[in-house]
Amino acid sequence: MNYAKDVLVDTDWVAEHLDDDSIRIVEVDEDPALYAKGHIPGAIGFDWKADLQDQVERNFLGPEAFGGLMGSRGISNDHTVVLYGDRNNWFAAYTYWYFRHYGHDKVKLIDGPREKWVAEGRETVADVPSYPAATFAIHSKDCSIRAFRDEVAAALGTATHLVDVRSPQEFAGEVISPAGYEQEGAQRGGHIPGAASVPWSQAVEEDGTFKSADELRDLYTAKGVISGDDPIIAYCRIGERSAHTWFVLHELLGEENVKNYDGSWTEWGNLVGAPIEKGA
Repeated sequence: MNYAKDVLVDTDWVAEHLDDDSIRIVEVDEDPALYAKGHIPGAIGFDWKADLQDQVERNFLGPEAFGGLMGSRGISNDHTVVLYGDRNNWFAAYTYWYFRHYGHDKVKLIDGPREKWVAEGRETVADVPSYPAATFAIHSKDCSIRAFRDEVAAALGTATHLVDVRSPQEFAGEVISPAGYEQEGAQRGGHIPGAASVPWSQAVEEDGTFKSADELRDLYTAKGVISGDDPIIAYCRIGERSAHTWFVLHELLGEENVKNYDGSWTEWGNLVGAPIEKGA
């Protein structure tokens, strides 16, 4: 597929490495209950909201808390973390981005979500693995891949390209959040001024695997997202779908100046004084 970086593994590779102790397979689902119903043998399960979010601030875990969580589940700095999850790897991609933010580059994404593993008739288990406690120390942070609201505001009208990866209905302001998430929306519907609409789903095939590098580059170039070396900021509603698009642009296509704005629409759409646009 000629991707820029070696960051994907297929399901055959995973099946062949289930007993490889240098690897930790991790499942992170939009619906955390799925893990208990069956997961890849040996996979560690994280609840994206209960485990990976600060319970007081809407933010990442701090470095010590993140390192402590990983170590308590048996993930060390030496392990290669292989991520997957439901909903076409939304939160798996988010967790990948999270690991990279905290300087861990031994991390890969399964090309295709948990639904693909199940559809192929591969083994799943309900047993929760128990690994020896390990040390996961945060030695550095890569702040170049995360955008905050002030940076987004400063980018309006500049050469920075904003890409809204939500559904066309969310982008247009016809709905504030997807069906089933009505209690998690913003005060206003619409999009950040000047943003291009490229729904995350346009980057994948029907089975959730990624399109080829050539197809992806054509897609984002045609929509004006990729233009020379101009900076790019991706956003969605809460940052997980935009992490998926960040993965496509930064990791698969090798665009270096790409950030995920994880505050996304639930922050921007609630900000006093922040401009919005409506319509396609």
